[in-house]
Amino acid sequence: MLSRRRLASLIAAATLLPAALCGPPAMAGSAVELHPAFTIDPATRDAWLKRWQTNMLAEIRERTCDSAMGEQIGWLVAPVLEGLCDGYLATGDARWIDHLVDWTDAWIRRGVTEPDGYVGWPKFGAAGTDVDDLDSFYADSLLGEAMVLRPVVLAAAAIRAAPALDSRYGRKAAAYIALARRMFEKWDRRGAWRAAGDGMISVVLPYGIDPKTGQWTAKARDRDDLRLGFSHPDNKANMVAMWLLAMTDATGDPAYRDRAGAWFRLMKARLHLQANGTYRIWNYWEPAGPWDYHAPGRPKHWVGVHPNPGYYEIDVKAMVTAARHRVVFNVEDIGHLIRTALVTGRSWAALAPYDATLRARFAQALDPDGWQGLVLVPWYLAQQRSSAPWRTSH
Repeated sequence: MLSRRRLASLIAAATLLPAALCGPPAMAGSAVELHPAFTIDPATRDAWLKRWQTNMLAEIRERTCDSAMGEQIGWLVAPVLEGLCDGYLATGDARWIDHLVDWTDAWIRRGVTEPDGYVGWPKFGAAGTDVDDLDSFYADSLLGEAMVLRPVVLAAAAIRAAPALDSRYGRKAAAYIALARRMFEKWDRRGAWRAAGDGMISVVLPYGIDPKTGQWTAKARDRDDLRLGFSHPDNKANMVAMWLLAMTDATGDPAYRDRAGAWFRLMKARLHLQANGTYRIWNYWEPAGPWDYHAPGRPKHWVGVHPNPGYYEIDVKAMVTAARHRVVFNVEDIGHLIRTALVTGRSWAALAPYDATLRARFAQALDPDGWQGLVLVPWYLAQQRSSAPWRTSH
């Protein structure tokens, strides 16, 4: 049974900061540094770290790495792996890498070989949407794999950069990156990215595996039909793209950067800059191609601003990550996002390193004992500790 806090994370976390902390907005400065320097009180840092350590050790004992499949590996396993990777980067303590390797191996060994020869982690409901009955398929999940592979490949890069870790885990790091390459190849060959506007978007494919026969439920010509399928909402497409940027960091292969850039071009086209320097809050989902319509003019999903602010946390995190990689977004975009957060009272953790007001709000609201704290505490502390190439964003 899922704990209450992990179940809440599946629905998507609420905003990090309560409305009472928003108050009258201050205006962001005109200049934004791509890699800003900031400090934190040592006593506060030590207190956060101690509480985070207790929280993380308790979460490790839950062992969701032994059971999660499909999209769930992204929501239940990835946050723990992300916290462990950043825990090492924030402290230099190799035991967090030990735990990360243990969890990663436990997840990987449960993969099954699918009809096209690729490994996957299928389950019913892996699509994460009931559009077109996509959740009725027994299938694996691009989103789940992208989310869980991101901290794994970033950790692999960190292992390779540390001689002591490389001597112990170098072969595993190489194997993790090889697996991630294979997973990109799998989804690329299956057609999980489609051209849209001036870019591309990741999609949920309209087929799965027949548990009785072990074969696909649809013929190849049906799987390739551009009238079938469903585009990821922005937050999911952004998480897939962040995995691709991590792949760029870990491998140096520009193909991953190019694919991420294709999505970020589309994401940026969905933003509308207003006269006051803020972005109008963007739609949670928009149709990207003919596959997103039941009939002309009748989209498969509602279009508008989502009431759950947690989804926008993910979007902003991705845009900041892209800017720090110099992919489509830039420091001016970060400045507009800061201004948007300050004017609207939204609380986007990824912007905390860039603005003193947002930093103060972040520090006031951070709960090192909570589900979000598993990721946010070590990420925030690692921002000050490391300027290594893989440490480009959280």
